[in-house]
Amino acid sequence: MINTSLRILLVEDHKTDAELIIRQIHKIVKSPQIEVTDNLEGCKELLLKFAPDVVLSDYNLPQCTGLDIMELVRDHDENIDFIFITGTINDEELAANTILNGASGYILKKHMNYLGEKLEPLFKKVLINMVAKDDLRERIRNNKITVNEIYDYLDKINADNVEHRQNIDKIRNAINQFRIDDDEDIE
Repeated sequence: MINTSLRILLVEDHKTDAELIIRQIHKIVKSPQIEVTDNLEGCKELLLKFAPDVVLSDYNLPQCTGLDIMELVRDHDENIDFIFITGTINDEELAANTILNGASGYILKKHMNYLGEKLEPLFKKVLINMVAKDDLRERIRNNKITVNEIYDYLDKINADNVEHRQNIDKIRNAINQFRIDDDEDIE
């Protein structure tokens, strides 16, 4: 059982299949948050408002294909894991192409009774990626803090430089004044 909550976007047009998939997910994830849609617009909206950790998608949908959904997801955030759950991919070459196009995996609907067993290792990979992203976010945050400290230091140096330049200008003016006075004395 996966104890970490996962935000899962399910793109599925058959209500019965969606219910079966959700039931299988609940067997392996303690408290999943699941949103379901069957089209590109709904997917686009949920990518923005729901911010899923993983997207599960059928291949054949009424208004588009799973590849269209995957492209939309990749354009939104290429780091979101994408898994096909479909009855369509029975051709090994097509299955290989889905992986080459960026899918994290695919599961055939004919294995629906074992879906939980097949999804669990893929979801664990999603969790590993989430932890890696958290580490990356922490490093980015620390880097931003360091950059801000550098900017503050540079601002202080710049302020000091302004004061130094003003003092140098005063010295130059004083030297020029001496030169003018000396030139007048020579004449």
